[in-house]
Amino acid sequence: MTTRPTLRLTTGPSGTRILGTGSHQPDRVVTNDDLSQLMDTSDQWIRDRVGIVERRFAEKDELLVDFAVAAGSAALADAGVEPSEVDTLILPNCTMPTQIPNAAAQVAARIGIPGPGAFDLNAACAGFCYGLGLASDLVRGGSAKKVLVIGAEKLTDSVDPLDRANAIIFADGAGAAVVGGADEPGIGPVVWGSAGDLAGLIYMRDDRYIYQEGQSVFRWATTQIAPIAMRALEVAGLQPSDVDVLIPHQANLRIVESIAKKLRSAGARDEMVVADDIKYSGNTSSASVPLALDHMRKAGTAKSGDVVLAVGFGAGLSYAGQAFICP
Repeated sequence: MTTRPTLRLTTGPSGTRILGTGSHQPDRVVTNDDLSQLMDTSDQWIRDRVGIVERRFAEKDELLVDFAVAAGSAALADAGVEPSEVDTLILPNCTMPTQIPNAAAQVAARIGIPGPGAFDLNAACAGFCYGLGLASDLVRGGSAKKVLVIGAEKLTDSVDPLDRANAIIFADGAGAAVVGGADEPGIGPVVWGSAGDLAGLIYMRDDRYIYQEGQSVFRWATTQIAPIAMRALEVAGLQPSDVDVLIPHQANLRIVESIAKKLRSAGARDEMVVADDIKYSGNTSSASVPLALDHMRKAGTAKSGDVVLAVGFGAGLSYAGQAFICP
């Protein structure tokens, strides 16, 4: 009788953690007054509507891949990890101008990572939280040892420059994190999902420009995202009062403040620090959560050991969130 072989499964460490972060933005700063020269808007109107003071726009010859290389390299340096130690690169984005080739393999080669598993991930503005959850599970499952997750976007290529509803919001940049094994859990389980029946609220108009039903997206985000953030705490065994830093996707300052208010009503502390990176970075989609995290670490408003709650949400409609320990 022939004995069937038994497949062997890999296993990894009992926990994972973020080892380091990095970010990159273009040099060109665009103020609200600059935009008022191009369209019917004003500094006060933009501040009141979305909370943005300024944002960064790339030049025509600057590429999404360039931002990702810079942010990923910075994250590796911060983590003290050599490129040769990375075996997987996940690159959340929704603005790569070509489907083939993907961005991840190009970025890995330019950083000097030898032959990693490398793929793009499109969950729009929820992309980084999706990628972080996947990276953590890959390490815990033994499929990877060190994963570089880079959220990168060049949204200015996909926005009608004269569409004041969207041109005032979106901007360019990249943020990254290195994920590795740990003796104790440093990244909680991801809570993710989608509302595909609402896909028509955010889409590419004429296959070229991002368009969104702003008020409908606002109502969805202000009612649905706080409960998702609460679920992320629950599955991680945490209470709202345990959260030191809240980093929602930087879509709109009023949405960010609404989420923070609901968490505080559920028991989060008044002194919980809330990311407001949108003021000076705009909405950078997949890059917004890691950009905010890296900026807050550099500013000292997110400190090593802090409990961070992150939640992303956007086109799809897709959402994801998790709690983690700040590196």
